[in-house]
Amino acid sequence: MADSRSAPKTKPLRRTGVREAAAQATRDSILKSATKVFAKYGYDGGSVEKISKAAKSYDRMIYYYFGSKEGLFIAVLEGIYKRMDDAEAAIAMDATRPVEALTEVIRFVLGYYRKNPEFVTLLNTENLHKGRHISKSLRAREYSSRAVAIIAEILASGAAQGLFRKDLVARDIYLLIASTGYFYTSNRHTLTAFLGEPMESPEAVTHWEDFVIETLLRTVRADELQEAQDNNTTPPPHEDTSKWQKSQPAQSRARSSSRT
Repeated sequence: MADSRSAPKTKPLRRTGVREAAAQATRDSILKSATKVFAKYGYDGGSVEKISKAAKSYDRMIYYYFGSKEGLFIAVLEGIYKRMDDAEAAIAMDATRPVEALTEVIRFVLGYYRKNPEFVTLLNTENLHKGRHISKSLRAREYSSRAVAIIAEILASGAAQGLFRKDLVARDIYLLIASTGYFYTSNRHTLTAFLGEPMESPEAVTHWEDFVIETLLRTVRADELQEAQDNNTTPPPHEDTSKWQKSQPAQSRARSSSRT
């Protein structure tokens, strides 16, 4: 009979992998629920209790994984930025065809805002707080830099081919694209009432998208700038706008100043 005392003792298998997977699942569930709760109730109304209930978790787990309600909200903001960044990176874009590439970027941005209203709602909430939460994020700038870099590559290619102006700033074009999508989506309900038109109808959405694309392409095109300068219809880039104001009739200047 073998001596059982001489048999090597086997250590129980460590289940760290299982525990880590469960912890990540809990964290992801909290983050997903927090995104919905903050989008619905805002930062002030999105309580820890509501989030833990929606996640079918416990308040203490939120503090364990995120440190505080603010830490969780920052993680939510980072998450929505990252998802947009990932989606943007997946665009099938050929910078050697700058007109088509810029058109694809515009369609993506407008479509992303439209399909992800929570993104717009959460940004509205953070802007009400003057960006004090996202300013504490160490990752937010990483997500915006990719979008600007993509546009910069497209603009450089277009300028090299003589299609686009050479004085364009990628950040300006990025802001122009983002603003057209953001404003339309964030104000779609009030605009529908104010203008008396269904701003969310497929026809209205398509019309706006086509108009934005045409406007952006006219803005960046080299021949548009040259024609405008030849006809002296617009001031050269970065010209002091006071010259334009001085050229107006006195009555027109009075109307302009009365609106400010």
